[in-house]
Amino acid sequence: MQKSELRKPLLVQRSSLDHDDKIRMDQAIGSRLLDWIQTRKPAVLGVYSPMRGEPDLQATFLALHKQGIHLALPTVVSDNAPLKFVEWLPGEAMIKDRFGAMMPAAERNEIFPHALVIPCVGFSQQLFRLGYGGGFYDRTVARVPRPHMVGVAYAFSLIEFEADSFDIAMDCVLTEREALR
Repeated sequence: MQKSELRKPLLVQRSSLDHDDKIRMDQAIGSRLLDWIQTRKPAVLGVYSPMRGEPDLQATFLALHKQGIHLALPTVVSDNAPLKFVEWLPGEAMIKDRFGAMMPAAERNEIFPHALVIPCVGFSQQLFRLGYGGGFYDRTVARVPRPHMVGVAYAFSLIEFEADSFDIAMDCVLTEREALR
């Protein structure tokens, strides 16, 4: 099955999660991320603003900020470029980019994260990510030095698919059930 055919049922399943179940699942993923951070301690962590039913880890990101970890949000520079990461302070004014992702409303400094928290539509046992198909994260992590990549997804998103030649496996994937390495 092609990647494009795999996305739709996963997105439908994600969007149909019970509200209370989703909150519990997001908290469990957030707890696993806090544990992972304690072992890696990145100075700068690339995070994301949840959209389309992605795990909402805003409370976890706030806790990390309070621990002194610098946070950065991705912004799209152009369709065929890597993502640019800019400083982000939880609670600051935000605006939507052209894809519906939230980004700081004020001009912020560009910083390159030591680790990235990357939402996954799906993922494979080999830790390859199925995203939305734009290739933004693929181009971003192809740069040197490559940041640590932490995928976050719901356990039901584990699927098998053939990785493309440009795909780079993540270092781990955190779900509500387990941390896969």
